[in-house]
Parts: sequence; structure tokens; C-alpha cells
Amino acid sequence: MLAGVNSKGSIAAVVFDWAGTIVDFGCFAPTVSIVETFAERGIQITLDEARGPMGLEKREHLRRLLDLEGVRRQWRTATGFDPAPEDAEALYEALEPRLFQAVKRHSGLVPGARELTAELHASGIGIGSSTGYLRPLMDVVCREAASQGLTMDEVVCPSDVPAGRPYPWMCFLNAMRLNACPMNRVVKIGDTPADVQEGLNAGAWVIGVTLSGNEVGLTPSEAAGMDPLDRETRVRAAEARLRAAGAHYVTESVATCRDVLARIEERIAQGQQPCAEMSYERA
Repeated sequence: MLAGVNSKGSIAAVVFDWAGTIVDFGCFAPTVSIVETFAERGIQITLDEARGPMGLEKREHLRRLLDLEGVRRQWRTATGFDPAPEDAEALYEALEPRLFQAVKRHSGLVPGARELTAELHASGIGIGSSTGYLRPLMDVVCREAASQGLTMDEVVCPSDVPAGRPYPWMCFLNAMRLNACPMNRVVKIGDTPADVQEGLNAGAWVIGVTLSGNEVGLTPSEAAGMDPLDRETRVRAAEARLRAAGAHYVTESVATCRDVLARIEERIAQGQQPCAEMSYERA
């Protein structure tokens, strides 16, 4: 059991990402929806391309994809013009209804998510969350998660703050609402470099998750059925990207976070600051 919020040397709050971290193993709701939305415009992008800017607010995600040279070239062929800022907005308007359906289809909890959040609740640790989804989508995601026994103390969306990831504002708003202070007693858990950067910019400890997340991009059945060496290669590549982004710890999923959180508590108790020493450990 973790020490809990009443101890000065303990974790006060954990801020989770959603898709790829606690729901939607493999992070398929946004990626498939994005690929389909571009295809409707005659633009072919791969799932890997769609995954590239994952973690950002979805309009910014689309803007980043429109900046890819291959996408720009296809856009010019299809329309006669280079992509413009208003095109990202039009794409989002087409994407949003697809996302509403996709988050229902891909709403399953990542194994271990319900158990970990229940343990954190029992320990008196605040449970917050941040996301690249806007509020109407998160209302759907939260309802689906609650039906499976998982609830959050706080859900902060990009529309609640001046800017989404990699800015720290969603982490700060979670900490404020959860009365978690100072920020070295906050842990951010997510599956993308944008998640890692958000946590680091907030001055929090950061745990990156690999196997369940966007950077590996497998369904549970694919992960279970893949040749172990091939799976390890994909996990290692994801680990390297999260490490390069600055994650203090990297582990396969929320199911393997308990020991990592215990190590972070030890470091907090020793007075260590996450921004003072960007040490990396594989969990």
C-alpha cells in the first residue's frame, strides 16, 4: 500500500492519461478515426503517421499531420492548394463524430487500471487525469469507464486550460483541484512523448507506459500472440522514444506501475526533486 496524501514524504496525486494508458489498449480510437477522416478527403495516411503527434489536443494533432510533406503533397494533388489553418478545423469537424463512435468501440479498460486506481483511492492519493480529447468526448469516455468500475477524482481537458500538451496547465489544474502540493509529490503517467513533456514541464515525476500505448500500437490479442522477440523489439523502441522525451521511469502498463510508484515515494521521502535529476530507470 502506498503511503498516501497525509504523509509529507508521499505521493499526493497521480495524473493519468486516458487512451493507451487506462482505456483503449493500443490507442486505436483516435488513430483509426484520423486515418478514416483523411481518407474521406482522398488523403492516405498510415496508422503510424496518425500516431506520430498523439497526446496533443486533436486540432493541433491534425495541424501537425497537415505539415507532413507526404500529406501536403497529396493535399495539393487533391485540392490544388497547400493545406491552410482552416483545413485543420474542417478536418476536426469531420473527425469529431467518428471519435464519438470510436471511443465507445474502444472503451475497454487497460488490464490493471481499475485495480490500481482503487488502491490509490484507498491510500488517500488524489487521482486526476489529462487528455487530448475535448470535454464532450471525455463525457462519453468517462461514462464508459464508470460502467466498468473506474472513476477519476478530476478530468481536465484542453478546453479547460489556455493550451494542451506539452504545456503543463492540465497537470497544474489537476494538482490545484486535488490540493496536491508541491509538484514533486505529483506523478504523471502516460503513453506518448507529449504526455512525458507535459509532466516534466509541470515539475512532476513521469512514468511512461509502452505495451498498452500508442508507441507500440498493438491490440491485446496482437500483443499476446506476437513472437516474444518481435514484441520485445517494439516495446524497446517505444521505451527509447519515451526515454528520449525524458521519462523518469518506463514500464509496460498501469498493471506494472505499483513498484514504480513505491520507488518514487522513496525518492520523495529522500527530498529528491524530479526536475533536478532526470534519471531514467526501466521498470
